[in-house]
Amino acid sequence: MSSGPTPAPTASGIRSIDQSLPMALLTARESAMRLFRPMLADHDLTEQQWRVLRTLHASSEPLEVGPLAELASLLAPSVSRILANLESRHLIVRTVAAHDQRRAAISLSAQGSSLVELIGPESEATYEEIERRFGHERLQLLLRELSELTMLLANPQTEP
Repeated sequence: MSSGPTPAPTASGIRSIDQSLPMALLTARESAMRLFRPMLADHDLTEQQWRVLRTLHASSEPLEVGPLAELASLLAPSVSRILANLESRHLIVRTVAAHDQRRAAISLSAQGSSLVELIGPESEATYEEIERRFGHERLQLLLRELSELTMLLANPQTEP
């Protein structure tokens, strides 16, 4: 893939906002989330709560707060507040971690699993709309490229 010339910095010495990777990622995220938010609101869920539920649903075993936060791309203090809310709604279950009595292992409750299963088809319909508009192959390529970028930036020693 040809990368082309590097854009010239603006007079302030930094690249223009339309060439800012963080801004482009945030703008794309916001555009995508606009499609998902009404569905989540219909089920009285925030984006962050849904990320936690989806992460727990995807896990084959209960997760501790740290790994859950990392997998859901959330800060641990935020996850603690989210878990308190989800627990009060009986959507998750906290159990004592087998290897350390001071730690909690988090899993979906039967009610939480049912909610994820209920929302799943609505979420997939939103993905189908995105694919219809953007194209299946382009979306798959974008997801692969973002995954590659994440891996490269997470490990500075990794070469492309």
